[in-house]
Formats: sequence, C-alpha cells, structure tokens
Amino acid sequence: MEPTVLESCHSTWVFDTERMRFRRILKGLDLDSQQASTDWRPYFGLEIDPVSESFVVLLNPEGSRLLRSWRHVDRCSQCGGEATGELSLAEVRATTRA
Repeated sequence: MEPTVLESCHSTWVFDTERMRFRRILKGLDLDSQQASTDWRPYFGLEIDPVSESFVVLLNPEGSRLLRSWRHVDRCSQCGGEATGELSLAEVRATTRA
C-alpha cells in the first residue's frame, strides 16, 4: 500500500485508500511515532479543496459525521507558520504496518 499522506499543522494524516481507513500521527509530542498515532479508523470519503487547502474526512456513508482540517503550507494562515515538525517517510511507514 502506498498511503495518501496529508500534513496539517499538528498532525500527519495517513489514508489507506485500499482499506478505506485512516490514522493521525500527532506532531510535537515527546513520544515515538507508534505511541503518538491514533488507531486506524474507517472513512467513507476524502475531499480536498486545492484553493483553501482544507480537507474533509467523511466518517459515515451519509456524510453527516466528518472531520475538517487544513493542509499546512508555507505562510500558513491556520498556524501562522508555527507548525510542529514534520515526520520522516520512515516514521509514516512505520505506522502503516499495524
């Protein structure tokens, strides 16, 4: 599986598109990446807005439960450019093996 990875200001979002599940790896915690990640959760859609850099994760088929976040970019309007550090690809891959 080659996951879809989105960076927000405080999390790395990993989407397993084959199994329709996702997890978040929390940034800025003094823990290893296995301890700082959420469990895999099912999702029913991912909508990414390239203009606003927002994205929405649909948590049920009806789309009535969702999570919204924003991708972290240079000069980020969400965090003022003060995001926590990024994770390496090896750290992201380590969390997808569960």
